Amino acid sequence: MTEPIPASHRLVSRRKSKERPLLGWREWVELPDLSPVPLKVKIDTGARTSTLHAFDLSHDERDGEAWVTFEVHPVQRSRAHSTLVSYPIEGLRRVRSSSGHSEERPVIRAPIRIGGHEFEIDVTLTSRDEMGFRMLLGRAAIRRRFLVDAGRSYLHPVQSARQRPEQKENGT
Repeated sequence: MTEPIPASHRLVSRRKSKERPLLGWREWVELPDLSPVPLKVKIDTGARTSTLHAFDLSHDERDGEAWVTFEVHPVQRSRAHSTLVSYPIEGLRRVRSSSGHSEERPVIRAPIRIGGHEFEIDVTLTSRDEMGFRMLLGRAAIRRRFLVDAGRSYLHPVQSARQRPEQKENGT
């Protein structure tokens, strides 16, 4: 039988907690600078940084600044709605994948929209072709903004005129 935690051992926040909207374990998000349609993302509280799958990633220099050019394929196993993007690199970050592999990835800072909430996040770029989601949304992006309910999905409908890829293709 488990003993209740004594009051003296409980963590109590000194700040007044602000009500935060819930996210499910997967959500539709919009990346207005990177994709013409919303992307299905997995909320990954085990990852600090958000990661986007980038096809044909290349680096170059423009006016003394580092830039990255890549393709975004928002629909899994499809080139539908793919977009060629060039973006300034904010820096490089060493990231360890869930398989234990460590790599240095370019980081960009881009706007994201989830439901009615819009803000900027850091996104690392890598090849995620073997994964089930084109993007992982990490702790840094959701910290102090959202709470996560791991038993629910798609709690935030797309807010703009952009439709989810399935809506455009199937008319649903």
